[in-house]
Amino acid sequence: MLNEMLLGGATATISGVIGFFISKKINSANFEVYVQQAKAKAHVIENEAQNLLEKSHLKSKEIELEAKKQFESAKDRARADLQQREDAVVQKEQDFKRYKKDEQRRLQDESSVLKQRKIDLQRNEKSLDSLKKKYEDNIQKALHAIEHSAGMTQDEARDILLKKVEDRSRSKIAHIVRKYENEAKKDAKKKANYILAQATSRFAGEFANERLTNIVHLDNDELKGRIIGKEGRNIKSLETLLGVDIIIDDTPNAIQVSSFNLYRRAIATKTIELLIEDGRIQPARIEEIFEKVSDEFEEAILNEGEELVADMDIGVMHPELMKLIGKLRYRASYGQNALAHTLEVAHLAGIMAAEMGGNIRLAKRAGLLHDIGKSMTHDVDGNHVDLGAEICKRYDEDDIVINAIYAHHGHEEMETIECACVCAADALSAARPGARREVLESFLKRVTEIEEIASTHTGVRQAYAINAGREVRVIVNATLINDDESILMAKEIAEEIEQKVQYPGEIKVNVIRESRAIVYAK
Repeated sequence: MLNEMLLGGATATISGVIGFFISKKINSANFEVYVQQAKAKAHVIENEAQNLLEKSHLKSKEIELEAKKQFESAKDRARADLQQREDAVVQKEQDFKRYKKDEQRRLQDESSVLKQRKIDLQRNEKSLDSLKKKYEDNIQKALHAIEHSAGMTQDEARDILLKKVEDRSRSKIAHIVRKYENEAKKDAKKKANYILAQATSRFAGEFANERLTNIVHLDNDELKGRIIGKEGRNIKSLETLLGVDIIIDDTPNAIQVSSFNLYRRAIATKTIELLIEDGRIQPARIEEIFEKVSDEFEEAILNEGEELVADMDIGVMHPELMKLIGKLRYRASYGQNALAHTLEVAHLAGIMAAEMGGNIRLAKRAGLLHDIGKSMTHDVDGNHVDLGAEICKRYDEDDIVINAIYAHHGHEEMETIECACVCAADALSAARPGARREVLESFLKRVTEIEEIASTHTGVRQAYAINAGREVRVIVNATLINDDESILMAKEIAEEIEQKVQYPGEIKVNVIRESRAIVYAK
């Protein structure tokens, strides 16, 4: 029994040992398989990583090439922009040199003229002294002869001689004075008509009537709600910041921007258009766009002023004055655009000065600056005459320019030909039919009042206001009013109109007196 147990134990032990070695062999074989599989997977992963690395290299090269291309494009654009700015600077330098050269040439010409005039004056003074001496010698000889022959003193002889000459010459002098006075009036009227005809025929400017509203077109009516905003937040911000009235009504795909100030209205219109284009309509964005547009407008009006001064060829001018000239585009008077009126006055004044022998450049300069104060009346208290004169004095403008600013509204007397040209050109520009637009009610009231003033005078049969209220034609009873009384009546009607009626330009009072004899042949 014991032997059997020992034998069984030995057998089990041997079987266990054999099983252990067999299991170890099997596990070793499986491990080799796992190792081979892991190596294969690692190889595959390595190949994929290599492919990804190569693709990454290719992608990075493409990105690098694209970035390089964009850099070169930006570099070319920057270079072109820089070249453009350099060209602009060079152009401005050339313009300045040209202005400087013209001014130097003008000063040299004036200096030469002054030198020649000085020489002529000295020569004339010498001649005058010589003639004066001869005249005094002849007078002394005549006095001595009279004194010797008449037995009078020199003073008595002088008094008698001068009195006789004065008595005999008085009537002739009066006749000559009257003759040349009439001829001078006649020639002056012809010359004035010729100059005005030349000026108006050689310059024909367009009239630019201004409205009080601008229209902003919308792609759809949904944008109106976005402009209004939640609880009206956006439209309140727009009106407060821009200083205009924004009218949103039932008009399809449109809103109105209303303001008497053309400059504010133009900025508001541009701001709203940019906001609609941008799509982000909110208070913060409104302020940002408004500041941007305001800066652009300030730069634009300065550039426009510089271009106008250069085109007019009137010399160098202070930048602040050129900026105010550009701002006149956004100012109107009686519906007439102030810049269009100013340019028209400048051109007409230059043409008149050329006909009358005045300084053309100075006349055009005075015409361009005569209403410069209108660009400040919306921002500064005071009338445009005083404001314009003050700003021109501040920047050392010529006295003729200052005189033209005051004289074109009667604040001073005209002192030069150039000033007279500006005043005449201003009256022409303002008084031509269609140049200015007035409210219909005030126009009808003014015309009715003019007719009533003329009709109240004794002897008036009919009175008509014609030519858009710029002329009143008065027909009087010939049996009650003679020729002299008709002239007096015209003056009285004109004075009464000046005192009671407000009107632009001037009103012609035409009193007509005629008598008719009517006989029928039967």
